[in-house]
Amino acid sequence: MVEAVQDAGVVVTGAGGGIGAALARRFAAEGARVVVNDLDAAKAKAVADEIGGIAVPGDASAIVAEARDALGGTVDVYCANAGVASGGSEAAGENVWALAWDVNVMAHVRAAQELLPAWLERGSGRFVSTVSAAGLLTMIGAAPYSVTKHGAYAFAEWLSLTYRHRGLKVHAICPQGVRTDMLDATGSAGDLVLQPTAIEPEEVAEALFQGIEEDRFLILPHPEVAGYYQVRAGEPDRWLATMNHIQQKWEAGR
Repeated sequence: MVEAVQDAGVVVTGAGGGIGAALARRFAAEGARVVVNDLDAAKAKAVADEIGGIAVPGDASAIVAEARDALGGTVDVYCANAGVASGGSEAAGENVWALAWDVNVMAHVRAAQELLPAWLERGSGRFVSTVSAAGLLTMIGAAPYSVTKHGAYAFAEWLSLTYRHRGLKVHAICPQGVRTDMLDATGSAGDLVLQPTAIEPEEVAEALFQGIEEDRFLILPHPEVAGYYQVRAGEPDRWLATMNHIQQKWEAGR
């Protein structure tokens, strides 16, 4: 058992399935009290009933106060997991870009605005951001997703460097392919880039808990992402050429 989360009040957004459901199950198994959030009320209730948690359906941007009340007045851990996998290029519609920005970035910002005053006052709190390897690298065929996941990672990083001396713990989870409905929705690009090394949602949860025990900010369920990230930073032209080769391979196969 991970002592840091025993009897903690935990909120997991987007927890009706996939990574969110796996996180909710793992927190509950570790002795936490869990609020399960999802836009789909039936899915939220199903997971909550399974783990003995509390379902709080609705927009992840707007449920912090209700979730706090459901947990008896205190949120100890907030998992900003809800996300939208918006594909497309620079030509994607304004509505696509706006939705990706709102869900993948601003929902995290709004949650932090609600949570941080109490956390900073008491000197403790844990913010878990489900980002994606796309937030460290990029993803072919998905400009809105890649750009906003970079934003999500940047916000998590900013929270950590700004408030860690005041007791805030922040974790950014950056997996590649995970076997969820979101992966299925990535189509041929996901088949090429993500499916070959895809893992189960439970492996993402396990990586997070290892990171919590080791007090690590960056959680890499696919360890090889660290090497890609180093090449991207140290040899950007080599990295871009490699990614462009993958882009061309994808275009040729469509």
